[in-house]
Formats: sequence, structure tokens, C-alpha cells
Amino acid sequence: MKSSKIIKKQKTKVEEPRRETHEFDLEGKVFGRAASEVALLLSGKRKVEFVPYIDAGDFVCVYNLGKMKIRGGNKLKDKAYYHYSGYPGGIKKAVLVEELEKDPDKVFRRAVFGMLPKNSLRKEMIKRLKTNNGPKD
Repeated sequence: MKSSKIIKKQKTKVEEPRRETHEFDLEGKVFGRAASEVALLLSGKRKVEFVPYIDAGDFVCVYNLGKMKIRGGNKLKDKAYYHYSGYPGGIKKAVLVEELEKDPDKVFRRAVFGMLPKNSLRKEMIKRLKTNNGPKD
């Protein structure tokens, strides 16, 4: 008769990830390049211990959103955001130049949100993005 060993599994404690705070002044910076850099920091892909199923990203604060540059010829006039209510005739169109005049924070946040991974952690990642249209206080 063989002896059987009882193996106890040790419970591993999930450590709280160490989070840093990054600050960006976007005055004169290109919109899309800044958004992709912020998305990488929020998702934690720049860290050595990155795994896609753990939210270990950093906090990011951005300033001077109204003074960033938009590259690409007619993008300000041609790029449009659509919203459909679900009812007949319920489609709404907003052009980029109008949205930037109204609320550049919302446009930047939307761009970063689209660049984050499409999983259940995305909503938690975007919460760590702090935007300010004015200069750093």
C-alpha cells in the first residue's frame, strides 16, 4: 500500500500595487501622442510586473488641455462624434472643433478611454485620470 502525502496549498496574498503619480503639461503637445502615453501609464504596461488581468497602473494628472495641438490637415472640421438615442431621427453629430471649444477634458478622456484595453478593468483605469483645462495650480 502506497502512502499518500497531503499537500497543503498556501494561499497567496495579493499585494496592493505600488502606484506613482505622473503629471503632464500638454501645452504644445500633440493630442493623440499624449493620449496614447497616458493610456499606457494608466494600464500599467510600462511596469516590469505587468499582467493584463491585474490593474496596476499609475495615477495621471494632465494640465493645459485647451492648448494642445491637433495634427492632421482637416481633422478639426472632419472628425465627428456620433450619439444615437435609439429612436428614429435620434442621431446627434458633434464636430471635433465644437467639442474642443466646449469641453477639451471630455474629448481627451474619450480618446484615452478608447485606447485602454477593452475589459472589465477599463472603468477602474480611467478613474485614475485627473484632467484640468487650466494651468497647474
